[in-house]
Formats: sequence, structure tokens, C-alpha cells
Amino acid sequence: MRSLSKQTDRGKPGILYLFFQARLGKIITYVLLIAMAFAVLLPFLWMLSASLKLDKDVFRFPIQWIPADPHWDNYVKIWTQIPFLTFFANTVKLTVIITMLQLFTSSFAGYAFAKLRFRGRNFLFLAYIASIAIPWQSYMVPQFIMMRKLGLVDTHLSLILLQAFTAFGVFLMRQFFIGIPDEIIDAARIDGLSEYGIYFRIMLPLSKPALATLAIFTAVFVWNDFMGPLIYLNSESLKTIQLGLRMFVMQYSANYALIMAASLISLIPVIILFLIFQRFFVEGIASTGVQG
Repeated sequence: MRSLSKQTDRGKPGILYLFFQARLGKIITYVLLIAMAFAVLLPFLWMLSASLKLDKDVFRFPIQWIPADPHWDNYVKIWTQIPFLTFFANTVKLTVIITMLQLFTSSFAGYAFAKLRFRGRNFLFLAYIASIAIPWQSYMVPQFIMMRKLGLVDTHLSLILLQAFTAFGVFLMRQFFIGIPDEIIDAARIDGLSEYGIYFRIMLPLSKPALATLAIFTAVFVWNDFMGPLIYLNSESLKTIQLGLRMFVMQYSANYALIMAASLISLIPVIILFLIFQRFFVEGIASTGVQG
């Protein structure tokens, strides 16, 4: 009995050591993650601080993170100095329309490439996906010439038509649809459901994670797009937020305080979108990434 108690007493420090070692590992991991998160958020904190300062104080060193006299009127000026509300509405319009079109076209084509059997399917899919590797700068000029001949330059329709289809979205949706068992589709066909019925009543409800993922990618890209509107939009009434930010840049200087305020306002819809779809976003990335 004495020997057993001695062994037990000797074993206690080992158990405590392993316990504290495991806790120490978690603490170090959390500290590193917090430090990385802070490093990522630091530019946004500086942007928030700069948006509440006068333009002459934005780049003053050392940085005054909390302004002594915050200028909240900067968030009022951005709506009065330029037609920011018009730019905001135009950006929302383009983002919503293009995102909805890409969700439909990508899911429709992805279903065909994943579940329908037709001649040349694999070759057509590979050729379409290969277009991702072609730099946009190489066909930017032909696209503009085509839109100009169609009389669509300086219209939102030019951007909508050019961005209504995406090879990345087709690839994403196809990868998700491959993971859906064929038995479900075969059973629906036996019950007399058409291919369109299968797509609308079965495939779309099951593909919410992939659709949410594609919606986030597309909406963020369209919302932040600068080159497309810069090339095709000339009228001030048609411009987007990204073009509107350029209006705070004068001939010899730029009002960085107003630029930071407008940039923060433009981030709000993107953040709200991600918070709404973040659960589906993580699930969609995981499910589309493991399919062959």
C-alpha cells in the first residue's frame, strides 16, 4: 500500500505538468491569433482615426489614435461635397443585378456540367475554365470596342452584360453539385420531374452554402470594382463609389480625411453581407473544396 501511494504521489506532478503544458500551449496559440487579428485590424483602426481628423492632421507623427477634437462633420461633408448618395445607389444597383445574374448563370451551367451527359461536356468545361488564366488586360480593348459598336458605352448595361457570366462561379457550383448523390436526381426523374424542375426544386435548395459563397465573392468584387466603371462610365450620374472617391483628390492635393470617411461608409454593406452569410460561406468553402 505504501508503494502504491508513493507511486501516486510521484505521478501527481506529471499530471499537473501535462495539464499546465496543455493550457500554456492554448494560451500561446490564442495570444498569437489575437496578435495576428490586431495586425489585420490595425489599418482599419487607422482609417477610422483618420476619418475623424482634419486633413492636415492625418499623417501627423506620432499618430494620435484617438483625436482630441473628433470631426464627425467629415461624415456629413462626403454627402454634400460630391453626389455620394447617387454613387452609393449606382453601386448597390450594379452589385445586386450582377450578383443575381451570376448566381443564376453559374448555378445553371454548373448543374449542366455536373449532372447532365452530353457530347463534348468535359472539353467544353475545361475550355471555359481555362479562360480564368487569360489576363483581363489582354481582352480589355476588344471588349470596349464591342461595347462601343453596340452603343452601350456610358451605360450600366455594359458592365452588367460583361459581368453576368463567370468561369469561377461555374467551377464553384459544379464542384458543389458533383457532391450531391445522383440517386436523388434519378428518383426525381422517375417521378416525372423535368430537368428544369430538378434544378429549381432540388438543386438550388441544396446548394445554399455554395450560392452564399459565390454571392459574397461576386458582391465584394463588383462593389470594389474600379477599372470597369472607369472605362465604361463617363456621366457623373452613372458613376460608382470607387469613382466617387477619386473626386476627393484635387489637382494638387487630396483630402484624405474625407477619403477615409467615405471608404469606411463603403465598407459597411460588405461587412453586413459577410456577417449575414458567414455560416454558409464557411460551409460552402469546405464542401466545394473537397469534391473531385
